[in-house]
Amino acid sequence: MKRSKEIADQYFNFLDTHIQAVISGETSEFMEVNEIAGKLAISHTHLTDTIKKETGQHPCYFYDEKIICQAQKMLQTSNKSIAEIARIFTYDPSNFSKFFKKMTGVTPGEFRISGKMGK
Repeated sequence: MKRSKEIADQYFNFLDTHIQAVISGETSEFMEVNEIAGKLAISHTHLTDTIKKETGQHPCYFYDEKIICQAQKMLQTSNKSIAEIARIFTYDPSNFSKFFKKMTGVTPGEFRISGKMGK
């Protein structure tokens, strides 16, 4: 396996584990991409360049996508209020709604009502 592919796989696996740790409350906040790079023992620039080379997208794109995917699952499968879900994802409820709408084109409430899977 190419080293760049290995780095990309490590990044995606780290994101999945880290996001679950935030959701479960094991971790109190989301790490910055530069902190993740440090955990992977590479520089922020190297991580960014490698992910862009492998995927054509910035690492933040995938981070946001994975957060939204988990939020969508929670909106569909739980009875928690949108404010509770926002707090689980370490967001102020109004900022969460703005982030969610920017990423999906609908508000969390609209998504919950329609079950629509975004963009």
